[in-house]
Amino acid sequence: MNSIKQILAIIDPTTESQHGLSRSIELAKKSGASITAFMSIYDFSYEMTTMLSGDEREAMRNAVVKDRQLWLDEILQLYPDIDIKSQVVWHNRTYEAIINTVIDQQFDLVVKGTHQHDTLKSVIFTPTDWHLIRKCPAPVLLVKEHAWPSQGNILAAVNAVSENQQHLDLNHRIIQDAQFLCELANASLNIVNAYPATPINIAIEIPEFNPSIYNESVKKHHIESTHELAASHKIAQQNCVIEEGLPEDVIPDVAKRLNSELVVIGTVGRTGLSAALVGNTAEHVIDSLDCDVLALKPDGYVSPLAKD
Repeated sequence: MNSIKQILAIIDPTTESQHGLSRSIELAKKSGASITAFMSIYDFSYEMTTMLSGDEREAMRNAVVKDRQLWLDEILQLYPDIDIKSQVVWHNRTYEAIINTVIDQQFDLVVKGTHQHDTLKSVIFTPTDWHLIRKCPAPVLLVKEHAWPSQGNILAAVNAVSENQQHLDLNHRIIQDAQFLCELANASLNIVNAYPATPINIAIEIPEFNPSIYNESVKKHHIESTHELAASHKIAQQNCVIEEGLPEDVIPDVAKRLNSELVVIGTVGRTGLSAALVGNTAEHVIDSLDCDVLALKPDGYVSPLAKD
């Protein structure tokens, strides 16, 4: 993402505050991208009106879409200094409508507001958010209701010692996209890499095993690999944070300590049984974050919703 040409800003018809649209406008002004404000609506009651003919139900749906289109266009009139297209569709699965639009119209970035738990002041990711994280081929930016301050911090989460070439390639993509956003937002970039602690059962089952030597070896390997990755993108070692622990614990903790506005993270897009059994580290990390998140797929990723 060394440039952004088309942004799909997701409109939430259930709330007045459209911070996904606000963030899209911020990015468009700095990048020159065009914006399409997109809204998917559905009301099951219109499908259950059995006394009406198919044509009459279609007319009712069209009337609802037209009404929502007028509502959306009124919102967009609040931003006269930027050209924003609007698109309203009738679809019973919002995430499918979004992803199909991304695929058909080749959007570079999807921007969607997240919900905030009023009592806990933490981010709540909806089922639609998770479907987009797992299945959308374009980068997905999930945002809170706040502006990115100048001189802020962006955090790139990497796995510098992965044995999977796809993951290693994704590391470079994560850093490149984070650097691009740092330029747009006039922000500083830090890299975070978590490494595992020594498995307790190994120390118990193998008497001659020395956990302290093993720990130091693992730590050294992660530090060297992270610094090498950073150097390849001209990032100083002091901007690298390498800590022991699970990624879902380390990354949110580092993001909070650095007061990061945004965490950029890669997702492999597991779905179905493999996701249920294996899990997805990125999803555990995202669920623990309380800031904006940019979720990226590997190059060449094909969404399960893509038509053959």
